[in-house]
Amino acid sequence: MVSVIVSAIATVIGATISGIVAVIVANRQHDKTMALVQYRLEELEKKVDKHNNLVERMYVVETKLGIIDLRKTI
Repeated sequence: MVSVIVSAIATVIGATISGIVAVIVANRQHDKTMALVQYRLEELEKKVDKHNNLVERMYVVETKLGIIDLRKTI
């Protein structure tokens, strides 16, 4: 009977330790994933800013060339 109780206690302790380790590993992986997402979002923002800058410049060029006025008449 004593061996059954010791076995049960050992099982509970092992399961608790395994659960704690799993939470720690998952938390570390989550931090890495969030850092990667943040980096990729910043890079995407840079690309969007470049694109928007190009669109604004092209609007100015098209206005100066009168292309926009031609589009309105068509």
